[in-house]
Amino acid sequence: MDASQRKWLWISIGLSIFILILVLYFTVDENTIQYLKEIDPLFLFIALLMHLAAMLFWALRIKLMSKSLGYKVRLRVCLNLVFANLLVAAVTPSQAGGEPIRIHELYKAGVRIGDATAVVIMERVIDAVFFGFAGALAILLLGDALNKVSPGISTLMIIGWIIMMACVIIFIQGVRNPEFLKKILMGISEFVGKIKKIERMDNLFREIDDEVDNFHKSTIKFAKNGKMGLLSGALFTVLFWTFEFLIASFILMGLGEPPFFIASFIVQLVIAILMLIPLTPGGSGVAEVSAISLYGLFVDSSILGVFVLLWRIILYYSNIIIGILASLWIVRREIILSKLGIKKTE
Repeated sequence: MDASQRKWLWISIGLSIFILILVLYFTVDENTIQYLKEIDPLFLFIALLMHLAAMLFWALRIKLMSKSLGYKVRLRVCLNLVFANLLVAAVTPSQAGGEPIRIHELYKAGVRIGDATAVVIMERVIDAVFFGFAGALAILLLGDALNKVSPGISTLMIIGWIIMMACVIIFIQGVRNPEFLKKILMGISEFVGKIKKIERMDNLFREIDDEVDNFHKSTIKFAKNGKMGLLSGALFTVLFWTFEFLIASFILMGLGEPPFFIASFIVQLVIAILMLIPLTPGGSGVAEVSAISLYGLFVDSSILGVFVLLWRIILYYSNIIIGILASLWIVRREIILSKLGIKKTE
């Protein structure tokens, strides 16, 4: 991890800790002590296991989608690239941003760069479709409850949902017409280039042209030969997010609160959509504030701060620890391969 990434990691952690301290300061009272005395660690342990199981589902999604394109990628490799992705996601805006490391690790496992890109982008497309439909359902089910949430949270939620649906539409249109996707990507690159005052963009435009063509071929390959990969990808996407969203209910049970399965599932879905908006590194601050605002509608205020703290420990701080360990393994592997003069490994 370079100096810039370390800086953003500390900013992400610092922002999260600052918000959590404020939350605990305003929510901890004499009733909180009684809640803590009755805490059941078994439910918290189950919540952690569910998070690890969700990572396994993610790895299986990548493995089976790669297999549908004709590649045999070991489950251990898929798990490690998922774990390494967690650290990158913690230092990039929102909780997305780990795609390059996943593409790199698939490439190192023998997947052609175009196919690796197709697998990773298709993952995000499946996620976006899931969030698009589930998000619309969540907004309908929340109904009048949205009026009780701060205008900022509800506005961001709707913006996030619109962005995801726009990405899905652009992707579909891009598959049908690659030139359309090239124009969008080149337009964005030109806009960023003007901001950063980059004089020549020719090389970047050529790379975009080549990569869109490679991606289009791989996407067509998915449509023709990888249908089972898309189906298995959709299945494990549902399993992944279901397990992730149920974690909060098990934490609540561990704290002696009702699980609120349906309400909590909807809230987790809304928070996940909010955290995809690139506002802060790893979604820090956004996650804590949105959790307090939404869970405050039905969770006892005395335990609200402790609940959010435990929730972030399992879904954020554990990710950083796991991601660091996985990244160290990758660095060690690269050093060994460099000494052996090997550029690619299985």
